[in-house]
Amino acid sequence: MSAKKILVIGELNVDILLNHILGFPEVGKEILASNMSTVLGSSSAIFASNLASLGAKVSFCGTIGQDAYADIVLASLRKSQVATQFIHTVSEENTGATIILNYNQDRANITYCGAMDSLTSDLIPWQKISEFDHIHISNFFIQKGIRDDIIEIFKRIKGYGVTTSLDMQWDVEEKWDFDYKRGLQFIDIFLPNEAEILKLTKSKTLQQAIGKIQPYDGYLVIKQGIKGSRGIHKNEEVVCPAYHLKPFVDAIGAGDSFNAGFILKFLEEASLEECLDMGNKIGAISTTATGGTKAFENKKSIEKRLSQLH
Repeated sequence: MSAKKILVIGELNVDILLNHILGFPEVGKEILASNMSTVLGSSSAIFASNLASLGAKVSFCGTIGQDAYADIVLASLRKSQVATQFIHTVSEENTGATIILNYNQDRANITYCGAMDSLTSDLIPWQKISEFDHIHISNFFIQKGIRDDIIEIFKRIKGYGVTTSLDMQWDVEEKWDFDYKRGLQFIDIFLPNEAEILKLTKSKTLQQAIGKIQPYDGYLVIKQGIKGSRGIHKNEEVVCPAYHLKPFVDAIGAGDSFNAGFILKFLEEASLEECLDMGNKIGAISTTATGGTKAFENKKSIEKRLSQLH
């Protein structure tokens, strides 16, 4: 079977990771971190990079500035064999960056969007859409250029007959104004985590949230961290336990890595349970190295880790 072709549309930035931090930041005070690294960031790019590392044929559409961070983004994507011909450079903005303060399995993030705000529907390679098997969009709430057009973008994509997926991520403005009752008809795989779906649907319990999303013909996939994942498709509901690997380094990009594993199996026409299981495996592997992509730099290492998970 030939590799499926996926186009990822989304934000691009670097992550500046600070680890082993002595305390919590306070205004007027200084604290120290004993470890720092600058790596490929953004939900969309981590997803694209890791999916390509798993063998899929991935292209990326996004925007960067003209600076050293842009060089890191492009070099990292190309190292993972992600095609970058649809990435646009804008001279008036710097490449986005996220400063991440890591505290065991939790973290605090500060993001500068910069050039990612310049991504608009007009920059999507519409003349090429029909050449792809699947289109993925992630983290649209922070992308001003496509936020208001997200449903129309998915509607237009579906007109080309390709499958689609959305990981909306957290709404930093906490408006949660995605009209899911209208928009989900154009999305084949909806990938929120538990906290996000509760906020989106204004629900107190997960079952209440699921009930509000239904009826929905696509795949509702809910990431639940250390509890694993849950998938609902038509009359089928599957709960899949998480995997826990050592060493645990950080959880950055674990959800994006889950998405990569799930969609890889989805495009192979695997069962819902198999898709969830692969998502959990890839998410777990992600936590064993710094940042969202480092655990996937070596194909033999990925295969070895997968063979250890049953």
